[in-house]
Amino acid sequence: MFKRSKIVFWSVVAVAFMGCGPNSDSGSASDDIVQLTYWSSQNPQERLLATRLVDAWNLSHPNIQVTVQPLPAGQSSEEVLLAAVAAGTTPDLCSNIWPGVVSAFIKAGGVLALDSFADFDSLLQSRVPPTLHDRFKAEDGHFYQLPWKSNPILMQYNVRLFEEAGFATPPRTYSEFLTAAERISKDLNGDGRFDRWIGYRNIQPIWHERFFDYYSFYLGGTHGSPLFENGEVAIDTLTSNAVFEFFGELYRRNFFPKTKFQGNAFVSEQIATEFVGPWNIAWLQENAPPDLEYAYAPLPVPDGLQGDVHTYGDYKNITIFSNTKYPKETWAFAKYLVSKDADLLLLELATQIPIRRNLTHDSLFTAFFLENPKLIPFADQVPLTTGVEGVPGFAELLDAIAQQFEAASVYGIRSPSEATRRAIARIRVIQEWNK
Repeated sequence: MFKRSKIVFWSVVAVAFMGCGPNSDSGSASDDIVQLTYWSSQNPQERLLATRLVDAWNLSHPNIQVTVQPLPAGQSSEEVLLAAVAAGTTPDLCSNIWPGVVSAFIKAGGVLALDSFADFDSLLQSRVPPTLHDRFKAEDGHFYQLPWKSNPILMQYNVRLFEEAGFATPPRTYSEFLTAAERISKDLNGDGRFDRWIGYRNIQPIWHERFFDYYSFYLGGTHGSPLFENGEVAIDTLTSNAVFEFFGELYRRNFFPKTKFQGNAFVSEQIATEFVGPWNIAWLQENAPPDLEYAYAPLPVPDGLQGDVHTYGDYKNITIFSNTKYPKETWAFAKYLVSKDADLLLLELATQIPIRRNLTHDSLFTAFFLENPKLIPFADQVPLTTGVEGVPGFAELLDAIAQQFEAASVYGIRSPSEATRRAIARIRVIQEWNK
């Protein structure tokens, strides 16, 4: 279990009292009570987090009261939010904003430019690692989202299985990973078929599944260069070909199975690696046997590539919607949600990483990371993450890549270079249609 601080709630209360009381930067000159509505994620951990933070805020801000609600049910949170923007029924702010949908909010005039607030720049500089500043800037040069949290994708690996295969450290390159796959993937029961594999991926051609293979590995191979520049496709063909080829080799040689598992294959040691975010740690601590030794490392990169390894960041951020009647008060509450003590509570309750510079070196978080060392690689990875580009219809564009991943990598009916060519051509067609 993750260690829980006994004092963090009251620390948050203290910050709420000291940091931004109703007469500090809310801008409200009225004695009337301002009522704000805040939508949080639906998952239980973040609902608890939101409730704890709002309770502390309301206790110390009698003139600015916040009501927290989980996002209404729907096929996806993005669809729910887009529908609310179109209908004019959005809350004052939401903390479950996927960057891939922000461009649609901007186009609809549904969100405020946060850099219109005088202290936005100072908050961005003090909180967000400099390498990430431009990741959250819209095409018009403004910021419509407040960076909040990240779930970097890393390689989770079974330490014992790699040591038995002769690896004292996890594989760093594609070749090293394939060598480990040769040694780890085995027919254990003698029936002529593998029943242990180096890893596994969901092979369905669904766009969001590609965040955990093609997209994260592409970012690793390009030092974080995005798929799009100035809204136009800018895929590095050599890197894309290498990613398709790498996964194609894994499937051709049966190092990755094309089947689904009953139960968790990593816990049962049917697979030796997974490409996951930090959310998986809490689940493993609850469900894995005590003797399962696992650790985390950067994703493998193409042979010969040097330097830091980048990956997908899976950001979720905070936006203020343009229909709010109280922008200054809402901004004050948004700043409170990204305060240091709120970030500590995010770590403790939700096992997710705040987008905060020097996180593992800040004394406020030292005790937490000493008690939860498996989260350190994820926290250290945040400055080397990339999210999704703010291009319209990003999900549909990534679907074009997902179809080629299935054809080239999983089933080998298309060459990597042809898969890349077809993906780029299809993306251009989609973008032209969407203009």
